[in-house]
Amino acid sequence: MKLTSVFKKNVVAFNEGKRFIINQGGTSSSKTFSILQLLLLVAIKRDGIVISVCSESLPHLKRGAMRDFKKILEAEGYYNKDTHNKSNSQFNIGNSIVEFFSADDSSKMRGARRDILFINECNNVDKHSFDELSVRTKVTTFLDFNPVGEFWVHEFMSQRSANDFEFIKSTYKNNEYLDSEIVREIEARKQNDPTWWRVFGEGEVGYFEGVIFTRWKQTDEMPETPKRVIAVDFGFTNDPTAILDVRYSDGAVYVDELVYQTKLTNADIARIIKADPDTSKVVVICDSAEPKSINELQLMGVRALPADKGVDSIRSGIDLLQQYQINVTVRSTNLIKELRNYRWKTDKNGKALNVPIDHWNHGIDALRYGATYLLGSATKHIKPRLHLPK
Repeated sequence: MKLTSVFKKNVVAFNEGKRFIINQGGTSSSKTFSILQLLLLVAIKRDGIVISVCSESLPHLKRGAMRDFKKILEAEGYYNKDTHNKSNSQFNIGNSIVEFFSADDSSKMRGARRDILFINECNNVDKHSFDELSVRTKVTTFLDFNPVGEFWVHEFMSQRSANDFEFIKSTYKNNEYLDSEIVREIEARKQNDPTWWRVFGEGEVGYFEGVIFTRWKQTDEMPETPKRVIAVDFGFTNDPTAILDVRYSDGAVYVDELVYQTKLTNADIARIIKADPDTSKVVVICDSAEPKSINELQLMGVRALPADKGVDSIRSGIDLLQQYQINVTVRSTNLIKELRNYRWKTDKNGKALNVPIDHWNHGIDALRYGATYLLGSATKHIKPRLHLPK
């Protein structure tokens, strides 16, 4: 097991009997992974305990902490599909239980007690949920978060005795096993985006102002409506390809994240889109900067069209979206993160400029393409010209 210095600091705090262990850190610092490694070792050595891992939503857990925990189990030879209860999101390790649930699961929030609690990305979980969970936790509560701004945990620390908690701050430099390419990608943002760098590079509390989208909320369902497109923002090596289901119904925009992943070929994208039962009817709006990819998708039977990119298309697309309520499915975890972080650039004095940052925007770019087509683009009157194979 590869153990970072972040892991070792959490072990020391746990062995000292700290009631709360709070991990504030930048991107790729290993805080979540290290806590999960520690929880596995505790489950093995303290036979018969109950460990709960909680976050804002179950999809968020499945794509993050739960996936990482399964990876750790497999790497250490502890994974057994017969003791992995997928329906309950629970792993049995000997006589110990590691369960995963969301902060909106009231039965879990007010249910049975546990020995250890881990609230992943606790800045997205409200204080009331934290209180409900921690009061039912016997031994230790772990918390981790990216410090995009001050929230209840900072007030909580100011009100508690220093003996009650351990505060651990980490950055990517504390992850000794981080790939050098990721290090270069992180450090490349130092000069271009000082606000991002403060939070995700240095692990310091940020002061994100000028967030662009504020009229959005999470939803559980997508409406049935003929006003629907699939939207694609192409990526590959460093940037992910984002594929969204975008719909318009009753004056609101609905969006569901289908894919947010690197290394997807055009054949992969076509396969994902054609898995939709209505693929023969749904137009697919793609980033017009890649006409070759669009043509290849057409040849594979996808109703692909280039997005309408007129003068100042980014700004006009943002203006259009800001006129509508945006409802994002709970499982759209990457798009949700983008909406929370996409903001206007600022000058050296901190004054907001009328230009968005070029980051946290892969899903948002796809959303712009889809919404522009549905809500006001001239291209919605153009019939797709497909080059289908004979």
